Order: sequence, then C-alpha cells, then structure tokens
Amino acid sequence: MHTVLLVSLVIISLALIVVVLLQSSKSAGLSGAISGGAEQLFGKQKARGMDLVLHRATIVLAIIFFILAIAITKI
Repeated sequence: MHTVLLVSLVIISLALIVVVLLQSSKSAGLSGAISGGAEQLFGKQKARGMDLVLHRATIVLAIIFFILAIAITKI
C-alpha cells in the first residue's frame, strides 16, 4: 500500500510541475512592479480557454498531492 501511494505521489507531483510550467506568465516582471503592475494583480482578469483548464488542473492536482502526502505519513 505504501509503495502504491508513493508511486502515485511521484506521478502527481510530476504532473503538477508540468501543469504549472505550461501556464502563461501573468506578471510583467520588474518593470511592471515599478510602473504600477499592481493594477493587474488586483484587477479583474478571468482565465479563458486553455489557461482556465490549466488553472483548474493545478488546483485539483495540488489537492490530490496534499491528500497523498498526508496519507503517506499516516501509514
């Protein structure tokens, strides 16, 4: 049981890394911070299309990751 949880944790963590790296950057870098990039942070920006799918997949994979990490420590 421990091995199955450990292997699934590795697979989920790799999938989480891939999904996070596939997301588009929403920051403007240092120039955005100096010239008022905070408006983008608090502005209303909704993800659409593939960004929305990747955003939701990140949330789901992160929840599964934490559940598996807690389950491994309990066994």
